[in-house]
Amino acid sequence: MTDHSDYFGPEGLLVRGTVIVVPGRGETQGTYTRFGKRLAADAYRVRVVDAPVLEQAYPDASLTAFASRLADAVEGTAPEDGVARPVVLVGADSGAAAVAALLGRADVPAALRPDAVVLAGLPGRAAYAGATWDDELDVRTSCPTHRGALTRDPEVRRGTLADAVPDAVLTALDEGAVDIPVLLLAGGADPLADHEALERAAKSLSRARLSVVHGAHHDVLNDLQHRSVAAEVVSFLETLRNELRPLISVRSSAW
Repeated sequence: MTDHSDYFGPEGLLVRGTVIVVPGRGETQGTYTRFGKRLAADAYRVRVVDAPVLEQAYPDASLTAFASRLADAVEGTAPEDGVARPVVLVGADSGAAAVAALLGRADVPAALRPDAVVLAGLPGRAAYAGATWDDELDVRTSCPTHRGALTRDPEVRRGTLADAVPDAVLTALDEGAVDIPVLLLAGGADPLADHEALERAAKSLSRARLSVVHGAHHDVLNDLQHRSVAAEVVSFLETLRNELRPLISVRSSAW
């Protein structure tokens, strides 16, 4: 598989921004085909990279290597070279933890400085205790299409949810040094999420929003509610383009 997968918007439309998707433990670029196509349909340039390799013994070196790969992925996303802004990093699981960890580092390349991030399914410290592939699927998703896609993909590494994410990476958001807009997405039924920690993080950051997806499991971008989740991400992208001013306000509603 190549270093990244690209998804392009409809021909003739101006590119509204760049979205770099970072998968998590066990996932592949193909895991986010559906998500990439959906965002691209709204004229965003979407690029999916490989999941970061986070060595427990060498977290700093792992993050440095990851940052270099991400910086390369951001380049060349504009129709005629350069970068189409805003640039938004979307991380899932360990990919979300790695993205969060990069935000507070001084050695991150200038080309990689995102305008905002989406952190989906951030793992907590709860240990995964499943023994079979079906156990892992039950933790990840209840969506039959996503379960089938994961099962059929020979590149998906089964059992990797049991791989510990380095503590230095997990605690990155606790530092509170992130000053760009952050959308936190968590599945309400995600057994690997630390919901109290996510609420604390959202309150401690200067421009953060925590959205909980009712009934969703760990793979919150790909679970049964994936249409509503993609809509939440697009709404965030559009609000970001409008200087974080909501484009729609509800004045009256029966629900």
